[in-house]
Amino acid sequence: MRFTYKRVITFFLRGLLFVVPIALTIYVIILILNFLDGIIPIPVPGFGILIMLGFITFVGYLASLFITKPLFDLFERWVFKIPLVNILYTSIKDLMSAFVGDKKKFNTPVIVKLSEGMSRMGFITQDDLSVLEETELVAIYFPHSYNFSGNLYLVPKQNVRILKNVSSSDVMKFIVSGGVSNLSKVD
Repeated sequence: MRFTYKRVITFFLRGLLFVVPIALTIYVIILILNFLDGIIPIPVPGFGILIMLGFITFVGYLASLFITKPLFDLFERWVFKIPLVNILYTSIKDLMSAFVGDKKKFNTPVIVKLSEGMSRMGFITQDDLSVLEETELVAIYFPHSYNFSGNLYLVPKQNVRILKNVSSSDVMKFIVSGGVSNLSKVD
């Protein structure tokens, strides 16, 4: 087996393809953990994250209790009255509940026909737009590839086809990766 420059470059590129995703994933996780741990400055590494996780879990427990739930509702009504804070708070809360709340929104992947021979993948976020007096439209969120952003379009219902054979998380990975990730059938 002769080692030519082409083979060395091929081996290097294969190694790069393996090492870079792992290294960047580990690096990003370490950055996030260090950031979260630094929010509560305690000299014991990881203890700040544990305190934060415990606090968030405790607040979730209090928010679900019959006795304290009215206090949380009162706090939210108070926040809703503050002009700029209201927009920011409700936007963040709605986005969070779309992923982890009872009203998960990114669980219906679809293909939307944009024109003849051209379609786009996205997620139904609202299927009833009667408030806008648009009963024939649905709200579709189209995530961007290689980015944590996207666009919301209101499209005719007849242009939307729900994807039933794939999971919504696979579709999200497929879109965000620019179509590079594989889709697998859900049985």
